[in-house]
Amino acid sequence: MERVMIIGSGGSGKSTLARKLSNITRLPLYHLDAYYWQPGWIATPNEEWDTFQQELILNNEWIIDGNYSRTLDIRIARADTIIFFDLSPWITTFRVIKRRIKYHGRTRPDLNEGCPEQLDWEFIRWVWNFRKHKRPAILDKLKIHEKDKNIIILRSFREVKSLLDQFRNRTT
Repeated sequence: MERVMIIGSGGSGKSTLARKLSNITRLPLYHLDAYYWQPGWIATPNEEWDTFQQELILNNEWIIDGNYSRTLDIRIARADTIIFFDLSPWITTFRVIKRRIKYHGRTRPDLNEGCPEQLDWEFIRWVWNFRKHKRPAILDKLKIHEKDKNIIILRSFREVKSLLDQFRNRTT
């Protein structure tokens, strides 16, 4: 495992898992949100964003967390391991609300400075509907790559803990 991408709904735990995996494996970590959002929540233009990711994946080792479904294929092409959080919308919606409270007026560690935590109804709807609107296309992509990629689907906190324990045991 040298190139790991972590995807899933907002509030699923992508950044937390990425940070923990990076600490265990010592693989370099890239939170896509920290690169996409410029101070003041200004989005990176598409062409620049695509180029950034195409260059990023050329590195021999990485953990990249973030969805950005328009550019998912860029990362899939080079990843050897794909971790997909497939959690209930009740859990993910609760977590984004909890995160908003925790980081009120501050920038999360996985975001660019100048992007204080925020939450609006559009994002809550996106998180709530992720399984219905985004999950089918993601599962279709994963099915295509199941023979040439290590695909891990996490459906519970217990499975996340078990995965982390497996990696800890490999390094000891």
